[in-house]
Amino acid sequence: MPTHYSRIIQFWQELKRRKVLHVITVYAASAFVILELVDILAPSLGLPDWTLNLVLLLLCVGFVIAVILSWIYDIQPEGGIVKTESAHGTPEKDIPESSSTWKIASFISFVVIVGLILLNIFNGKADARIDLSLANSIAVLPFHNLSGDSEQDYICMGLTDEIISQLYKVNSFEEVRSYTSVYNYREPGRNIPKIAEELKVNYILEGSFKRMGSQFKITAQLIDAQKDRHIWLRDYEFPYAEIMGIPGEIALQIAHQLNTYVTDEEQQRIEKISTSSQEAFEVYQTGRFYWNLRTEDGSLKSIDYFKQAIELDPEYGLAYAGLADAYYITASYGWMDWQEGIEMAMEQAFNALELDGNLAEAYTVLASIYDYAKWDWDEADINYQRALELSPNYSTLHQYYAEHLGILGRIEEARMHINRALELDPLSFIIHSVSAGIYYNQGHFTEALRELNICDEIEKGHFRNDRYRFLIHWQLGNEDEAYEGLKILMAKNPRYDLDTAQQIYQESGLKAVFQWKIESDIAEADNEINYYRLSVDLALAGRYEDALYWLEKAYEAYQTTTLKRDIAFIQLHDDPAFRSILQRMGLPVG
Repeated sequence: MPTHYSRIIQFWQELKRRKVLHVITVYAASAFVILELVDILAPSLGLPDWTLNLVLLLLCVGFVIAVILSWIYDIQPEGGIVKTESAHGTPEKDIPESSSTWKIASFISFVVIVGLILLNIFNGKADARIDLSLANSIAVLPFHNLSGDSEQDYICMGLTDEIISQLYKVNSFEEVRSYTSVYNYREPGRNIPKIAEELKVNYILEGSFKRMGSQFKITAQLIDAQKDRHIWLRDYEFPYAEIMGIPGEIALQIAHQLNTYVTDEEQQRIEKISTSSQEAFEVYQTGRFYWNLRTEDGSLKSIDYFKQAIELDPEYGLAYAGLADAYYITASYGWMDWQEGIEMAMEQAFNALELDGNLAEAYTVLASIYDYAKWDWDEADINYQRALELSPNYSTLHQYYAEHLGILGRIEEARMHINRALELDPLSFIIHSVSAGIYYNQGHFTEALRELNICDEIEKGHFRNDRYRFLIHWQLGNEDEAYEGLKILMAKNPRYDLDTAQQIYQESGLKAVFQWKIESDIAEADNEINYYRLSVDLALAGRYEDALYWLEKAYEAYQTTTLKRDIAFIQLHDDPAFRSILQRMGLPVG
């Protein structure tokens, strides 16, 4: 009676005789090559993510069929496909169906197919080390310019900004990093996993742009940063006149690859082509490039470019929105007359919305104008809410809305929205600066100082940094640090004699220097536009009656927008004169 071991040996010999092992070897090698080819080619062909799994499943089914057929049949050079005889010369049809060898072959085939499926499932799960809290988080890195023409750099940065703007419109994308945060990653040879870690995202989109006469080529690839491998790759080669629709198409492709839900309304907004003029589109992108620099020269240049875009296409709503943004920023930073800039910004925002009622950028700038220039809090809120519906991932929108909530005294809600802005744009100087201001007015001075240090890393020497540094150290009672901040502020204005300030500080301390500075400011008050800042300093120095006097002048000059949230006036909250100003501004008194 044959032993258990001898049966195994006999079965092994039978597998070799029937060439089953040869078929398995050849099939496995072929399947491996097919899977590798599908893995390489699927992204460039635009095939869906499940393509590789489908091919694997089909190969597994084919494996079972191949094993069964190789057991039953043999291919002979002379006779073609013939049924394999048994080891004793008995035709296969005479072998009982209960043959133990047949059962073993079937069992092995079943084990192999189940094993391959399970291996694919669990191996896939092991590879996809995705942070679920950042599942739909993405950063679009600046596209590389392969044109050999530096003038095309503006188009590359414009395409980057446009794709980001389109992704902002998809509510299901909870984390889309802003243009400001990705701008510093424009050099080639980038370490994708490191960038993803710094920006706190799971996915990176990078690409290149090349203009070839009347044609262009854009290559875009979506990278799973955890595995540092692309999961989607697409080349776009079209006449240059069709470039306007590419950012929206790329945004929708990304959403599809990441299984992100896009509503019909969102898709319509993304697919909408804002202009049919290639030249207007190009000029607009150049304007946005300069606007994003947030410098005086950049802002003034952006105004010129946006105007050119409007001349080229008077129906280009985005260009009007860009011009509104440019006028507002230029006026806010004091690079042009405040009233003139605000009125022009408001006019252009209305022009933009008349052409396209779905422009979040226009609603955002309009809302901020209602806050800072009109004191119409209800209209501001209506416009903010509409902008949030249209572009829930727009970092500047969350920043402006946080400021709006702070103006109304809703500090906790303001903190929530500025935190959201920081998530979306972690490298923005102005957002960190606003965050520092909110912490400061909450009385969280240590946190404010931490934010201020980040501001210094991003843009050292900015006036806002120096002002807040003095204020924070004054509140903390750090005399030396507060004096250093005050000295930096005074050094920027020739009317202060720093030698005199140093002498007063050495003889009488910080408070004496501060009082001396205030008296100098009062002497120049007729030439000093910012009455509000003077009233803040007077309140910090404990001179509350004088602070109220200058607050009234600040109110008349429309400078008291942030009055309710400012911690400097906390001792005046019950003062009738202070409450009167709040009432006249339409702000809640309590």
